Amino acid sequence: MQEVIITHIEINHETFLSVRFPYNQKLIAIIRCIKNAYWNPSTKAWLLPNIPENKIHLENIFHKEDPSVFPTSSLQIELEENEIINYQWPHEEIENSNANIKNKIPNQEAIEKIELFKKFMRSRRYSESTVNTYSDAMKLFLKHHSQKKISEISNQDIIIFNNEYILARNRSASFQNQVVNAIKLFFCEIANSKIDVHLIHRPKRQKLLPNILSKQEVKSILDAPHNLKHKAMLSLIYACGLRCGELRKLKPEHIDSKRNVLIIKQAKGRKDRIAPLSDKIIELLRTYYKIFKPKVYLFEGAIVGEEYDERSLQNVLKQSIAKAGIKKPVTLHWLRHSYATHLLESGTDLRYIQEILGHSSSRTTEIYTHVSTKSIQKIVSPFDTL
Repeated sequence: MQEVIITHIEINHETFLSVRFPYNQKLIAIIRCIKNAYWNPSTKAWLLPNIPENKIHLENIFHKEDPSVFPTSSLQIELEENEIINYQWPHEEIENSNANIKNKIPNQEAIEKIELFKKFMRSRRYSESTVNTYSDAMKLFLKHHSQKKISEISNQDIIIFNNEYILARNRSASFQNQVVNAIKLFFCEIANSKIDVHLIHRPKRQKLLPNILSKQEVKSILDAPHNLKHKAMLSLIYACGLRCGELRKLKPEHIDSKRNVLIIKQAKGRKDRIAPLSDKIIELLRTYYKIFKPKVYLFEGAIVGEEYDERSLQNVLKQSIAKAGIKKPVTLHWLRHSYATHLLESGTDLRYIQEILGHSSSRTTEIYTHVSTKSIQKIVSPFDTL
């Protein structure tokens, strides 16, 4: 059974309705139709203002207004601290509705262990994103086996979960790998069971090449915005090979124009690093700073002193792609991949690229050698000699 889970969540002293469900394009299209609904990457949920009208609206959308989505769904509401709404999908065969609902509620032992798990990860200084990801993964796993005591869970139960939840819902190999990471850490540090963590298998990794844009395509995207802030954000992502989150957390003092470097603080893996800044990008940033005068973050949203919204930044790219006439499904990370590949093609040593991008392993950086066309273009096809 897949779930649409609606709970209350407090962010900056304001309460929202949090709507979470496994990835599904049809559901995403539906939730986007609700006014003021937006995706929050930190909570990995869709957020709406916590007003009675929205609760009614959500129920109508998922249950009444579009019966084709859930024609045989049953609805269970538990009014406790949070309101949880479980929808059973039409393609599932339901032998015992009450039993299925019970199976999806973690038992008290699991709830207590997951709270200990969170405290352990925070004490080890795991990022809040990792804490949320791993604890959510364990909630899914322990819900699936809520009929068992944790001490009785075995390696076979992991195989059952992989088949009945991950594969049945067509979840990605990377998602399965995250679950494996969470299970290993949980059963090594928090709970005792029959699981031998050394025998837990990982999914075969997909060998996907990064998506790369040509220099001409990058230029057309960066030239597209009329808004100076939009142009500066996209340009800096490409000019320094930044991740989206890294750009949003930058502050004016992180720009060292005397040394021509950008200081990236506490990025992925809680690592600081520096990236070179060209005179061209420094001049663009100076012009931007004089006009917008940011107070806390280098790029601020509508509210002074707050980070620029991730969804808004994605929309900036989307508009630029449309203006540039590019039909590819470009994401912000494509600019980072393109930066690394263009550096490699211009003769920059792979070791320096690794340092600039903040990769822990050189093997991660080496993937760009597979998409660089500089050497490949020199190869003469035997077809040409016929």
